[in-house]
Amino acid sequence: MRSNQPHHRSDLVRIAIHAMAERGLLPEFSPSVERQLATLSGPADDSDPAIHDLTGLLWSSIDNDDSMDLDQLTVSEALPNGAVRLWVAIADVDALVRRGTAIDEHASTNTTSVYTSARIFPMLPERLSTDWTSLNADQDRLAMVTEMVFNADGSMAGSTVYRAKVRNKAKLAYDAVSAWLDGRGELPDAAAAVPGIDAQLRTQDSVAQQLRVRRRGAGSLEFESFQPRVVFEGERVTDIRLQEHNRARQLIEEVMIATNSCTARYLASQGIASLRRVVRSPERWMRIVAVAKEYGVVLPAEPDSKALENFLAQRRKADPLRFPDLSLVIVKLMGRGEYVLESPGAPAVGHFGLAVTDYTHSTAPNRRFPDLITARLLKAALAQQAPPYSTAELDALAVHCTRQEDAAQKVERQMRKSEAALLLETLIGKRFDAIVTGMAADGLWVRLLAPPAEGKLVNGPRTLKLGDKVRVRLVSTNVEHGFIDFELG
Repeated sequence: MRSNQPHHRSDLVRIAIHAMAERGLLPEFSPSVERQLATLSGPADDSDPAIHDLTGLLWSSIDNDDSMDLDQLTVSEALPNGAVRLWVAIADVDALVRRGTAIDEHASTNTTSVYTSARIFPMLPERLSTDWTSLNADQDRLAMVTEMVFNADGSMAGSTVYRAKVRNKAKLAYDAVSAWLDGRGELPDAAAAVPGIDAQLRTQDSVAQQLRVRRRGAGSLEFESFQPRVVFEGERVTDIRLQEHNRARQLIEEVMIATNSCTARYLASQGIASLRRVVRSPERWMRIVAVAKEYGVVLPAEPDSKALENFLAQRRKADPLRFPDLSLVIVKLMGRGEYVLESPGAPAVGHFGLAVTDYTHSTAPNRRFPDLITARLLKAALAQQAPPYSTAELDALAVHCTRQEDAAQKVERQMRKSEAALLLETLIGKRFDAIVTGMAADGLWVRLLAPPAEGKLVNGPRTLKLGDKVRVRLVSTNVEHGFIDFELG
């Protein structure tokens, strides 16, 4: 431990590597992965005549500013009577990462990329995930395409799935696209350079907002998660900023939910077992009812997603400052998302939070292993071949992927705490405005308003309640363990 010395970015990398290994995740690629990587010479190609050539369409990607592993592209076409055709292309990672190879074994062990501010631990080697299997700008790539037609009211008229070759015409970022959609900024340069991309974005945004309204009408839950990201200047942590859930993120989120639902329904129509992503009806619903009652809202005795969404929407409007903390409480009470095996004809568990019955993960195969599994199932179905995984294998993979995803999330949460402790370690004695966010037997928890860091309030009076504003003084930090302690003052 280095309690008497200031910590740096390299310390966060060291702590993250230890946290990965401690939770059964591989922080580094093995020599066998490197040997396999050396045998590859570039992106995959395939002369199968069933592969559609869609490189001429005005495809674009929207992702984080710093994202290099591009999994999806979108393009649309206006049809008569207000209908819209929407294509979604997902990187065909399986074309280069074959089942049973060393790279696949690493991916199937971790099952997900792990994102920490100091270092990303990609599921696939960066040569693949940020280049050869990434849908990079101005590069021809193989993809799995879901083609959907939406009626003028946003309902789906039909969908189909097939393999294709695509070409990204514009690499765009969430914040810049959102600012333009909202009238707060100019059309991003990458979009302005390609005639027609602006109309594409407007059409896709319109469809996405319709889909969002329809899902909310069905009881989809709108949370606001607390997602701080550390800002570095070289080795120094200089700030923590919250990630805004904006209109461009909504666009991609809605389109990907629709794609995942179409994928699930297609596999079911082919009589193929698959991995589904589910959030079960909350077992601790009465605890959620009790939380709502504290705000003067009465929820039904049985789980009701529409009633819960109405409560959440009311609280978001009434108290946006505290809404992220309420969201976290409800998310914890709802229970985690998980992967389950769904056999043909079996009752669907569904996704309580998204208000959809048929839902799988298929849209991020560069960073999630369940999506790569789904892609292999789709390709086998399209080729009229036997599924590459048995029902027993899929059942075991569902349990494994859920467990490893939980482990990855714990690493990311632990690192957010260590990152915040690093930022604050030179500010011992400084006072901050904060909000009470948690209550436990051993103390209270508070979140600073700026920077948005959370820590323990030692010796705080038990008369405080969730949501109370307080003035606190920083008394200690521990970067190695992610501890931050405050006292009233």
